[in-house]
Amino acid sequence: MEPLLDVVIEDVRWEAAGLAPLADRAARATLFHVGLPQEGFTLCVMGCDDARMAGLNSDFRNTAAPTNVLSWPEVDLAPPEDGQLPHLIRPGPLDAPQGLGDIALAYDTCEREAAEAGKPLAEHASHLVVHGLLHLLGYDHVRDGDATRMEGAEVLILASLGLSDPYS
Repeated sequence: MEPLLDVVIEDVRWEAAGLAPLADRAARATLFHVGLPQEGFTLCVMGCDDARMAGLNSDFRNTAAPTNVLSWPEVDLAPPEDGQLPHLIRPGPLDAPQGLGDIALAYDTCEREAAEAGKPLAEHASHLVVHGLLHLLGYDHVRDGDATRMEGAEVLILASLGLSDPYS
């Protein structure tokens, strides 16, 4: 099977937390859920700290504070209205996989949120990879209906991984 992920570890705590295998597992479950094949796509996941995330958040969202996850799609996709993926998402040939985009996770914020929720860091980080990848695939949570659909997808994907509902 062709590698799906390029994992960039900027904060070594992510390596100890097993970011690469958990991100791969979460990404593959997300692709399966939305009906996309496991091959023909690439994705970059970066594990950083709060300082780096605050800089990224400032640069890209004009918010000078860390956040748990940010994502940048390779192709800007409108949120699907009918539960179907936008027509632009199609796997490329194996010699030219389609890039989905980039996801960044901030260790300090993720660790704090996991502790506050009484969940293992790996479970929370898996949820955030799923969340970030759904954004890359055109899902959003700005409008109530979109948020309900996105959260429902997250719950089903996480359940397929044996993980709990992050919204209950």
